[in-house]
Amino acid sequence: MEENKSGFLYDIYSLLHDLVYILAAITLIFVFFVRLVGVNGESMMPTLHDSDYLALQSNLIMGDLEYGDIIVARKLEFRDGEPIVKRVIATEGQTVLIDYDDKDNLRVFVDGVMLNEPYIKEMMLAKYPVPMEVTVDKDCIFVMGDNRNNSADSRYSEIGQIRLNQVLGKVLLIVLPGQDEATGKRDFGRIGTVS
Repeated sequence: MEENKSGFLYDIYSLLHDLVYILAAITLIFVFFVRLVGVNGESMMPTLHDSDYLALQSNLIMGDLEYGDIIVARKLEFRDGEPIVKRVIATEGQTVLIDYDDKDNLRVFVDGVMLNEPYIKEMMLAKYPVPMEVTVDKDCIFVMGDNRNNSADSRYSEIGQIRLNQVLGKVLLIVLPGQDEATGKRDFGRIGTVS
């Protein structure tokens, strides 16, 4: 006697079977390849806003970091390990100098070259000791927020240099923009890659 494979219970079994495989694939993707995180605070304004949701390329596959990459890291010594979102300014062996340029603007120099930083919110104020010079240690990065006057970053002693094993991933894109405080609306035009 041939088994009837077109019955209701078999259809339910097939659906559940497929659903398990789909959920397993999604779980593997979000554990090993992509992570979702929310932005908390305004240290990366205007690039990232408070309550934006980001997709990260996992640290397992992100490759080498370079100047300009935006990363999410966790330092246990800072705010009980709350993740922080910052921009990579320098990598292992590079020297960061924060000092005044010839127009008395506080600027960032890496290996003697002044950075062109169109992404920052406003010119930096001298809140930290100036000049500040740091050579980035092995397997570390120096990071800063784009909102330089409202960012706890590598200039801040509790954060300092970020070890590569503290990086959770590299920001790929904004998947859901946060609500604008003034209007209470989301600017869906901000969805997409971040630079």
